[in-house]
Amino acid sequence: MTSADRTPVRVGVFGLLGSGNLGNDGSLEAVLGYLRADHPEAVVDALCGGPEAVTARFGIPATRMHWNRAEYRTASRAGAIAAKGLGKLVDVFRTAAWVRRHDVVIVPGMGVLEATLPLRPWGFPYSLFLLCASGRLLRTRVALVSVGAAEIGNRPTRALVRWSGRLAAYRSYRDAQSRDAMRAMGVDTARDEVYPDLAFALPTPRASAPSAPPGPVCVGVMDFHGGNDDRARAEEIYRRYLDGTVRFVRALVEEGRAVRLLTGDECDASVVASILDAVDSPLVTAAEPSSLADLMKEMAAADTVVAIRYHNLICALKTGTPVLALCYAAKSDALMAEMGLGAYCHPAREVDADRLLEQFRALEKRSAELRQTLTERNLAAARQLEHQFNSLTAALFPATDHAHTLRKAP
Repeated sequence: MTSADRTPVRVGVFGLLGSGNLGNDGSLEAVLGYLRADHPEAVVDALCGGPEAVTARFGIPATRMHWNRAEYRTASRAGAIAAKGLGKLVDVFRTAAWVRRHDVVIVPGMGVLEATLPLRPWGFPYSLFLLCASGRLLRTRVALVSVGAAEIGNRPTRALVRWSGRLAAYRSYRDAQSRDAMRAMGVDTARDEVYPDLAFALPTPRASAPSAPPGPVCVGVMDFHGGNDDRARAEEIYRRYLDGTVRFVRALVEEGRAVRLLTGDECDASVVASILDAVDSPLVTAAEPSSLADLMKEMAAADTVVAIRYHNLICALKTGTPVLALCYAAKSDALMAEMGLGAYCHPAREVDADRLLEQFRALEKRSAELRQTLTERNLAAARQLEHQFNSLTAALFPATDHAHTLRKAP
């Protein structure tokens, strides 16, 4: 039977995609690039948070993940609470019906097995469990590809994440500590591999010509209120983070440095507005990125980056721009260490502007050396992801003749 006679493989992609988070959409973009290069015959669609945005940007059909359109709004009235409860039941059948139509479902990257930011068990963790359980029952292979994980204290969330991991047909992680966390939560990870984040597979923009020193600084911001365990002091954490960031930006402006504010999610716009109000200077401007490619273009033109969001860090690292990380979870520390910048991390919950400035200046003194280190680490990451995609083909598409599609590492 020739490839032209073979029934096309039906592939679904799943996650909080098209919902305004640039990192999530970047992970989807990387997986779609792999599918189009290695499995052009595949028929692809999505079950996701923002179906209209996914279809408009990526050109694939998409279905809303939740029957209840108000799923992520706080329900206080009896009618809204009843609608949420009904939605949970309806989603059991909607998810199973969608999974049944596919041969393979891919969850592309993202921190789907962690709760480092505020997360309710009956939100996304429940949706992921429905996906993986449906895949196991209906014999559709579900793959968690280069995902992030962390040990979870909340028992319902921990149980849903543990069973999602156990029921998936394929698992790989974006760092070793994610694999360790799943093992600690009771998942057999003996056959699971660790690869870089999928965003490292995206194209890198051409570097801009060097600007006259001192050059611009990109500051990636976040509407940061801590994680699940920080709810009691969420406002305190946010205020300390914002105040420290404002003081840092103001100090750069006083030195005559141009500062470019960047976001990674639609919800970060309020933080940008607060900084612009507090630091009234033409040297401070804000970008409106709509993709990781936009973020990388901004960062490639900067001398240095200071950022908090995980995928903001990846964008800086991938462009070879030295970056100082405001770390809110161990995943950021692990990423920076893997890329050779482990000394340039600062706690996001305890931002100290004076200490941040010291670290920033130390980073800039080693800029040339660190840029060379990042060039080498990025090449290694690209090779690892080529191997990941070859392994994914072998695990998920065993019936296809893929001998001619196996990639060669650069």
